[in-house]
Order: sequence, then structure tokens, then C-alpha cells
Amino acid sequence: MDPSDKEPRMTSLDVTGARTPEAADVITGARERIDALDDRIIGLVQERMAVSAVIQESRITSGGRRVNLSREMDVLSHYRDALGRPGTSLAMTLLELCRGRI
Repeated sequence: MDPSDKEPRMTSLDVTGARTPEAADVITGARERIDALDDRIIGLVQERMAVSAVIQESRITSGGRRVNLSREMDVLSHYRDALGRPGTSLAMTLLELCRGRI
């Protein structure tokens, strides 16, 4: 007898927390879509980080400062206006990823 046969198998209802198979199917499909969106978001953040590195390099080699605080305030405002107060936190995280801690 296989030892794994002793453990109960997880059903889609268990995994999703749904109470019906139909709801479990909807949740499973939606989670797959979220996973795909998350992969795209991560790719875009990585692209943003690369573009930011080019900007910082150009600014530094021209004798400027690594960070442009007025530009960062514009980014914070843009995210806050689009997403509300949590957008500010998201923008701060993006800025930290792209330029490091200041």
C-alpha cells in the first residue's frame, strides 16, 4: 500500500474554500488569471528597474544626483491619484526597487 493513500486528497473545494463545485471552478479559473497577471506585473517591474538604472547611470555620469526627488513626488502623486492611498505605498515600493533605499 502506498503511504500517500493514507492521507486524504485535497479537492478543489478544499483548496478554494468554495462551497460548490461551480464556485470552485470559477475561483480556480480566476486564480489562474491572477497568476498570469502577477507574472506580467513582475516582468513590467523588472523592465521598470532596468529603465531606471539607465536613467540613474546617465544622471550620475553627467554629474547629477542619483535620485530626482521632484520626479519621485510626481510618481507618488500619479499612483495616489489612480489608486488612492494604497497607491502611494505601491509607488514607494516601486521606487525603492528601482533606485534603492535613500
